[in-house]
Amino acid sequence: MTATSTATGSAGDGPPPADILAAYGVAGAGPVWMGGAWRAGTVVLKRAGFLPEALWRADVLATLPGSPAFRVARPVPAADGGGWVTRGWEAYRLVPGEPDVRRQDDVLRAAAAFHEAIAHLPRPSFLDERDDPWSRGDRVAWEELPAPSGAAGLLEPLIRARRPVDLPSQAVHGDLPGNVLFAEGLPPAIIDWPLYWRPPSWAAAVAVADALCWYGAPPALAARWAHLPEWGQMLVRALIYRIVTHDTAHGPTGWTPGRRAAYRPAIEIATAYAEQAL
Repeated sequence: MTATSTATGSAGDGPPPADILAAYGVAGAGPVWMGGAWRAGTVVLKRAGFLPEALWRADVLATLPGSPAFRVARPVPAADGGGWVTRGWEAYRLVPGEPDVRRQDDVLRAAAAFHEAIAHLPRPSFLDERDDPWSRGDRVAWEELPAPSGAAGLLEPLIRARRPVDLPSQAVHGDLPGNVLFAEGLPPAIIDWPLYWRPPSWAAAVAVADALCWYGAPPALAARWAHLPEWGQMLVRALIYRIVTHDTAHGPTGWTPGRRAAYRPAIEIATAYAEQAL
């Protein structure tokens, strides 16, 4: 979790109440909104979301060995015996650092080390139960659900370019840009881990697709990572995932001209890589 944040967004349902702050040992610390979570002292708190995933993630991060290649935010158990999640809130230790969307190669290198460290984890069964726009977008990308008919007409070239792949899946981080923090003299810190069970090269492709669409990354970023397995197909699936997720969450009114325009160059890059592999 960031020590400071310039992110914008809604404070949701409001800050954690006094009893939650006390449960996590930060009573009296005035919560500060960080654009996704609340900082109170040396702890960052947020609503837990899907409970089985929150508990699984905390168990993994609490015991994950340290690495010279990356840091993680360690979960904080409730002092009152409430476990990793107390009355809908979870807490993690504050880790120093700030996101830097110009450093996507460093993001991807840290993610590769993180994915190698968690490659042994078995697939959690709760992934079959999770149902939200992101899970639906992921399932459409991997042909586990049919593609919607809308999505501002962006899906058609991607669906045409999609081909079967045969790659092993594992636990991966599905939202890397903006969730890797950099601090002088420290390894990158990986935070806010949304779990997916896909090939690591897909997680890298999501990060590259996001960087192309939203962070001004040049096509050379995709070229530098084109050695990853089934790169064209991973980019295709990454974009299907993001487009369907947005369409599911926001519907037709969410497709502003700027959002449609942001996807089109990335779609051209992804389909070009997919065609090169034929």
